Amino acid sequence: MTVEEFEEFYAQAVARLTGQLYVMLGDLHEAQDVVQEAFVKGWSRRRQLNRDGRPEAWVRTVAWRLAVSRWRLRRRTADAWQRSGAPPHTEGPGPEQVALVAALRELPAKQRRTMTLHYVCDLTVEQIAGETGLSASTVKTHLVRGRTALSHRLQDPRTEEEHGA
Repeated sequence: MTVEEFEEFYAQAVARLTGQLYVMLGDLHEAQDVVQEAFVKGWSRRRQLNRDGRPEAWVRTVAWRLAVSRWRLRRRTADAWQRSGAPPHTEGPGPEQVALVAALRELPAKQRRTMTLHYVCDLTVEQIAGETGLSASTVKTHLVRGRTALSHRLQDPRTEEEHGA
């Protein structure tokens, strides 16, 4: 991939990948950071990215792994603070968060990632299995359970009142 091709790939994919990671992570700033860092890593591998023909999947996977690494670091830091007796500092969700992101946050991480890859990234079950290392049947199970959980969490309360009244 030439410099120009990489720049074009970046321009076409950065917003989409940031949106996908935002849905996976529930944190826009974190999504922006890991996507940018993944693109930086991709820059030095741009010739290899071209060979496999799936540069977007590569960047998305690297960004996901970076997010997991950051989460682990924060978790270890929080554990260290807790052991030292210092009160943890946690920020509540901002008012701009939509109901879908809040509902997705309640899903287990693997279900949330699977749902995002399928519905936001528009990947097939087989593509998700290849990208995540899960079996196709596990991917299907995550999708079914995720849809069920979201359908309960995202019900319109006005509809419930009408049925209950």
